[in-house]
Amino acid sequence: MSISEQRLELIKTIIQDDESATEEEEILHKLLEESLSKNTVTEHENKLTFGQKAADRLAKFAGSWVFIILFFLTLVVWITINTLLLTKPYDVYPFILLNLILSCLAAIQAPVIMMSQNRQEEKDRLRAKNDYRVNLKSEIIVEDIHQKLDDILENQDELIKRLVALEAKQNS
Repeated sequence: MSISEQRLELIKTIIQDDESATEEEEILHKLLEESLSKNTVTEHENKLTFGQKAADRLAKFAGSWVFIILFFLTLVVWITINTLLLTKPYDVYPFILLNLILSCLAAIQAPVIMMSQNRQEEKDRLRAKNDYRVNLKSEIIVEDIHQKLDDILENQDELIKRLVALEAKQNS
């Protein structure tokens, strides 16, 4: 299989068209007309369920400075109330209830954050696939332009030789 035939097959594969085009120019024009680039982020976000969107929002909040500051303030307030302010504290020094709450929070938060990370990974995969297809299309088009430029330069050299021969003929 020649390079030209391989390129035709590659172009057909990229545009995923069932039509079998016989002319290279026809295929190239079809490739130029069809847009391969997609907004993968919007495409992916349109398919998310309510639970997935909620998980993403929770992961975004749990990974923010606001969450860290609020969490730290909550711990300080909890400890202060139970050690200094209450005469009969509801959670004494080893803070077993606080540890239970923190463990439950971590047990719920970790899988939700992992789900969000998995969706981000899927978005990255879609983006990489789209980038690959667009880059491949660009490479094929640049290769075709390069070939046409080579043809033009060849024709130009041929025309110059003919002109020189005609001038020499006229001068003789």
